[in-house]
Amino acid sequence: MPKAAPNEWYSVRNSEIHGRGLYAKKKIPKDTWIVEYVGKKVSKEESDRLANELLESAKKTGGAKVYMFILNDEWDIDGNVSWNTARLMNHSCSPNVEAQTFDEKEIWFTALRDIEKGEELVFNYGFDLEVWEDHPCRCGSENCVGFIAAEEYWPTLRRKIGAKKAWLTKHKRNKAKKAAAKKKA
Repeated sequence: MPKAAPNEWYSVRNSEIHGRGLYAKKKIPKDTWIVEYVGKKVSKEESDRLANELLESAKKTGGAKVYMFILNDEWDIDGNVSWNTARLMNHSCSPNVEAQTFDEKEIWFTALRDIEKGEELVFNYGFDLEVWEDHPCRCGSENCVGFIAAEEYWPTLRRKIGAKKAWLTKHKRNKAKKAAAKKKA
């Protein structure tokens, strides 16, 4: 079994965001190619099957670790292999790296800006809003929207969160009124 090759740019350690993460060993200049996302190339059909299998298992065990990454219209990369340290990169609403597809054959994480030594390397996972409530965000950044979603969905997500809070507030108020009326009766 292959082992993760040492990387000059980062080390793996415990993360305040979630589990383990990647941290800059030294200053990383903007536009640096930091690490390739590696694993098994799988068809979209196989990718969906594996992801659904993992999610079903997660419903029973409470832990889901789906490391599928879109490569192109036909293929994904199943990064659930021990030598793929890039899979440990956490989400942030204020990313300092982004994933780039090179020649539709490789996925690389590159620096969006200069990254200081000791900083955690983070990117926006870019999730859609299909099951947004299942993916709370723990990044803690100033502009955190509370859930893991692509930035393009943030306005819609904020409206959904506001609507949910309003419904919960109304529901609690109605419940309190009913309880007070019951006490009086």
